[in-house]
Amino acid sequence: MPEMEESAQPKPADPSEPEHPNGAGEPVLEPEPVSPDAEAPSAAEEVAVVEEEAPTRSASAKDAETNAEGWRPYTMGELLGEAAEAAAAGRSAFAEENGVGSAAADGSSQDNLRLSSNNDVAMDLINSVTGVDEEGRSRQRILTFAAKRYISAIERNPEDPDAYYNWALVLQESADNVDPDSDSSKDSLLEEACKKYGEATRLCPTLYDAYYNWAIAIADRAKMRGRTKEAEELWHQAIMNYDKAVQLSWNSPQALNNWGLGLQELSAIVPARDKQSIIKTAINKFRSAIRLQFDFHRAIYNLGTVLYGLAEDTSRSGGPDASPSDLYSQSAIYVAAAHALKPNYSVYRSALRLVRSMLPLPYLKVGYLTAPPADDPIAPHKHWERSQFILNHEELQQANASESSPRKSLGHVEKSKRFIKVNVVDIVSVSTCSDLTLPPGAGLCINTTHGPVYLVADTWESLDGWLDAIRLVYTIFARGKSDVLAGIITG
Repeated sequence: MPEMEESAQPKPADPSEPEHPNGAGEPVLEPEPVSPDAEAPSAAEEVAVVEEEAPTRSASAKDAETNAEGWRPYTMGELLGEAAEAAAAGRSAFAEENGVGSAAADGSSQDNLRLSSNNDVAMDLINSVTGVDEEGRSRQRILTFAAKRYISAIERNPEDPDAYYNWALVLQESADNVDPDSDSSKDSLLEEACKKYGEATRLCPTLYDAYYNWAIAIADRAKMRGRTKEAEELWHQAIMNYDKAVQLSWNSPQALNNWGLGLQELSAIVPARDKQSIIKTAINKFRSAIRLQFDFHRAIYNLGTVLYGLAEDTSRSGGPDASPSDLYSQSAIYVAAAHALKPNYSVYRSALRLVRSMLPLPYLKVGYLTAPPADDPIAPHKHWERSQFILNHEELQQANASESSPRKSLGHVEKSKRFIKVNVVDIVSVSTCSDLTLPPGAGLCINTTHGPVYLVADTWESLDGWLDAIRLVYTIFARGKSDVLAGIITG
């Protein structure tokens, strides 16, 4: 296994631009935004990383409904579009007539005075943002109009969670519009956004989008603080909100991916004794995201980076669970798959140059599975044998009759015998299998157009690797990118 410099560790990449992979900050080093058009760094340089899922700030499950006051959660695109239309139509008087900072019917109420004061602070922050160019200034004018509208809505009805949610979106979007050299203003805007998200979730504890975007805002604040104790506490808060978001919407690969990235960032701050368990949890989150969306290249790449980091740690300190070479090889599979799905991303291309030699070339994966005789898939357990299998861009194939057979060169297939072979084009589905008729171990079922193929991995952890690798190869084939993967493994 080639020696790797610490600085060369693959890391998550900034998704804030459409061309970029999105995700949240990742392990061991500070994430650095990398332009997709930038020249790829050499292996001795840091490879940029996939960062926090950019706040696409989607509307909640209630987005087709309105509340009693006629408000509903908006996506940021909808919010800006409607605000721009309203401003163009001259309806900004709506906010002025209702009076930003004005009280509702019982204007003497202490609650309304408190609301007015808090909103004045937030509005001052909004007004201080000018944008860095004409497009930014135009966008900020729309955001300012929207801010007045949602303040007015809150003051008319302080119990409206959707108005708080939309107000938080405006603050969060304004933070993205701040001059990059003005961290204090950006942090203050994000802090105010967090308060509004907190109020929205207090009023409506099932508002998934509020928890999700709240976690992104907290994570952005954590990144500004490096590897400090304050950053550690913020990462814990962000992770807690991603957890809540996933509880409310279990089928969100973006939230799972960001949760994994938050854990990865946290692992770089906590004491060494806590790092391993946090990293293993991050691996589970990325894997869960991939299994919800097989072509989710951000999570695929991020899983590769976290495995690479684990391999680095294991090679330095040693560990009983897995060898560094196995972890490096697993890492390379995910990085290669991400590159095959998005070959134009320079982040993935750079990382692939770093890890490609760790693959069992000219294959993607080589390992052992227990298999029945090729001509008798329902043979008694005593006839099943542990044998070597190879996976490339076209097929999964048994390479030798059994582990006890004379050792052949890697991937050698004896022509005189029948072997199990699954063509990728024939695969229908790949899943775990708990069939009690299988030999002991972690069961794998590959459904094909010719019928099911049953195999058994040594451990459930080993099975995870086979499941992911086969599914990724099939997904790459289904997306028409098999030629890219072939180029990676055959050179």
